[in-house]
Amino acid sequence: MQVTTLFASKRIPSIFATVFIIALLVAPNFSHVAQAATAKEIDVSVEVALGRFKNEVRGANEFLANAKGVLVIPNVIRVGFGLGGEYGEGAMIIGGKTVDYYSTAAGSFGFQIGAQSKNIVIVFMEENALTKFRDSLGWRAGVDGSIVLIDSGAGASVDTDNVKHPIVGFVFGLKGLMINLSLEGSKFTKIAK
Repeated sequence: MQVTTLFASKRIPSIFATVFIIALLVAPNFSHVAQAATAKEIDVSVEVALGRFKNEVRGANEFLANAKGVLVIPNVIRVGFGLGGEYGEGAMIIGGKTVDYYSTAAGSFGFQIGAQSKNIVIVFMEENALTKFRDSLGWRAGVDGSIVLIDSGAGASVDTDNVKHPIVGFVFGLKGLMINLSLEGSKFTKIAK
């Protein structure tokens, strides 16, 4: 028992030192996350991400034209070393106009190391799903509703005839070392801007 405690007490400082070094290496690339974005900054980032989405995914314009609402969260940052977390801010667009601002946050535990940036587009195809999302105080993917994630890799295509789900999600523009395309457990919360 005493040997285990001694071993654990010697490992804890080295784990914290490793996490600290990784944080120092990653921080310069993702320092903009710590600063809260203004509504105008979010709007510009959302417009860029949505334009990129339309250019990269064949059929995106037609698919979005049938949507009841679209939540775009650009530049979601995920950092992890055993424990991980991600955060991003974006906007809900209905009828081509921003109606609300949202943040997304998620935590995770397990084998993970590194950092990444990604863009998330969540398309609400049914009015009921959109209303439940907007009326919630904190909507959690996989608990309050399911998001069907569509692979939007190079050359991806989307078609309303083939995709018949109330909420459809796309993750694209991945940059970084960590790959996890799941949105399960992500919490989306309306924020004031």
